[in-house]
Amino acid sequence: MKQTLLMEKYPVFDLDLPKTETSCQSVDDILARLKARIDAHPKVAYIATFDHYSHTCAIEGTVAPAIKDARNIVFCFGVALPNAHVLAVRPRSIGVADLGDRFHISFMEPPMEVATKEMEAWCKSLADKG
Repeated sequence: MKQTLLMEKYPVFDLDLPKTETSCQSVDDILARLKARIDAHPKVAYIATFDHYSHTCAIEGTVAPAIKDARNIVFCFGVALPNAHVLAVRPRSIGVADLGDRFHISFMEPPMEVATKEMEAWCKSLADKG
């Protein structure tokens, strides 16, 4: 995974996953694998899956031509609620886009290192071929 700064302020982790390097054939397959990891974790709660692609198309928004599908899986680690400010960075989500020959997987860096490491491991585990 690669860490970048999106729009010069958002720390984002990105993974370009060629379809030849994963057994997943679709965004649905990737989301199912991520949901299984979320459901298996005793301190993570699944919230929803958001179809960003369909939503943007429905409101006649702009979608890059390379994007064939794009969804977010939303969940929360929420192991502590030390103050009201942390609500601004919760819940978490991982975005998955189908770019034809590859999947682009991304998430904004959580404020908890344990969550960052877990989410990074979930994403990297998708590269299960080769």
